[in-house]
Amino acid sequence: MSDIIHLLPDSVANQIAAGEVIQRPASVVKELSENAVDSGSTSIKINIKDAGKTLVQVIDNGYGMSETDARMAFERHSTSKIKDAKDLFAIRTMGFRGEALASVAAIANVELKTKRSEDELGTYINISGSKVICQEPVNVCQGSNFLVKNLFFNVPARRRFLKSDSTELKNIINEFQKIALSHQQIVFSLFHNGTEIYNLPPSNILQRIVHIFGKNINQNLIKVNTETSIITISGFIGKPEFARKTFGEQFFFVNNRYMRHPYFHKAIMHAYKKILPPETIPSYFIYFDADPNTIDINIHPTKTEIKFEDEQTIWQIIQASIKEALGKHNIVPSIDFNTEGIIDIPVIKKNTVINPPLIEIDQDFNPFNEEQKTFAQKGKIPSLDKENLTNWEKLYSGFENEKSQSIQLKRSRDDFQQTIGGENFLFNQNFFQLKNKYILVPVKSGLMLIDQKRAHERIMFETFIKSIKTNFGVAQQNLFPQTIKLSLNDHTLLMEIIDDICRLGFDIRDIGNNSVVINGCPADSGNSDPREMIEVLLEEYKIRQMDVKMDTKVKIAGSLAKASAINYGKTLINEEMREIVDKLFACDTPNFSPDGKPIISILQIEELEKRFK
Repeated sequence: MSDIIHLLPDSVANQIAAGEVIQRPASVVKELSENAVDSGSTSIKINIKDAGKTLVQVIDNGYGMSETDARMAFERHSTSKIKDAKDLFAIRTMGFRGEALASVAAIANVELKTKRSEDELGTYINISGSKVICQEPVNVCQGSNFLVKNLFFNVPARRRFLKSDSTELKNIINEFQKIALSHQQIVFSLFHNGTEIYNLPPSNILQRIVHIFGKNINQNLIKVNTETSIITISGFIGKPEFARKTFGEQFFFVNNRYMRHPYFHKAIMHAYKKILPPETIPSYFIYFDADPNTIDINIHPTKTEIKFEDEQTIWQIIQASIKEALGKHNIVPSIDFNTEGIIDIPVIKKNTVINPPLIEIDQDFNPFNEEQKTFAQKGKIPSLDKENLTNWEKLYSGFENEKSQSIQLKRSRDDFQQTIGGENFLFNQNFFQLKNKYILVPVKSGLMLIDQKRAHERIMFETFIKSIKTNFGVAQQNLFPQTIKLSLNDHTLLMEIIDDICRLGFDIRDIGNNSVVINGCPADSGNSDPREMIEVLLEEYKIRQMDVKMDTKVKIAGSLAKASAINYGKTLINEEMREIVDKLFACDTPNFSPDGKPIISILQIEELEKRFK
């Protein structure tokens, strides 16, 4: 039997690597922009066509490359950043793995024009599907000019999985924002189909944030600055009252590199505990400066997941820093510890020897010696203490004589019964609301509990589904139209689905500059805040976008139902509760919300009787 193990050709190996590094056009923008940053550029220009499917062009004024380096840059694992393994723990540059250009060249047509300042002529290289088509001298300015055309032309299955242009453009904008926020000293510009989206001058962190997210965010930000012996934390966090229902303004950077870190995100959310509006996320732009020896950035091909040496200690520092910043602005109570300079936080390492505490003991103490007994041991209580004791006793006087009183709930009873959802309940009676969250309905078998928000979601969802089928939604016009300014990503997503949500009852008009005017909202909506409805709608749709099996219109209907349903905490009168119950049991699926969560629970009479035995 012949041998069956063989080495993959370089072209195939590069395509496999491309699947890890280059997932979509935004990945190309990320990798080429990071290379441009590492080249010492002061200006980086990005041109996009058809959301990167047709063209991604990145132009920089960096050092440029020699003829040999330009050719070597497309070889797999070729890098100027690493010579041996120990260099992995001293990295402060963006790129270092040496896979980006080789991966891009394996699944696209790539052209490169590059020149160093000391060279008279530059180098032109054309590579398609890992094959070098042409290499020749060219007259070009200093720096590098990458053109990536026809992405995934030789991997049609991958190209078919790309999303719509608006979605892919949103992903590109996300990557652009991460690079621009971490390198404020560089001029960045982004163009899509010839239209300028961003033109960012060199600035400080706050100015860069404002240039990207708009002037309105300036009043929202609180400065964070903490310097410790373990890590330095700086940046800005958002005020609780400006927290939004959607993600999009949450960024972590370590040593000027963007990272994802759910554990540290929980630290920030914990610091905001009990001061955030329900189901909202605050903005934050947090910059860490850490010793490269204490972090590992080589655990994921895209280098966005980073491991810290002592994450638990950093978690505590983050939480304390956020609370301190909030306290300085009187958002939460603060304590002034007068901590100036670097805070030295001791860290227990594996080999640290922990000495037990020393306890001083009076060896000469004799408990049977009357002279050594304390004042309290002799049973003497000072007069002031006696007075305090008497006052405390008065506080509880009278309670022992009070009789507990049961609250009698008055229920109107009628012999006429109506059967709904398989349960008999009194037709002409009051409903009860518990904690402004549950509707209580007495039924023949016990007590029915209905989740008011989920019930209204189910009602609105089936209403929207019917509107989709009939292509007609009822809109309720607002007395005062409301103008909302969105982030570029959210505005792009809203424009993608605006026709569908207008058919469901919204009356929205785009007025440019990432702003829309809301003239009307769906009828029977339980949410009276158009801004909140749009934010929840967009966030829910982002979540549902991940489900490729779900129809787009069903995703929109589910997202809009979540956004327009009444919230927990809203007090309902008896007629409103009756209307919800009636409409719920008129639905095709009254027992579960559009997300599949239970709406109804029945507390059986047998279980109630057991509790009183």
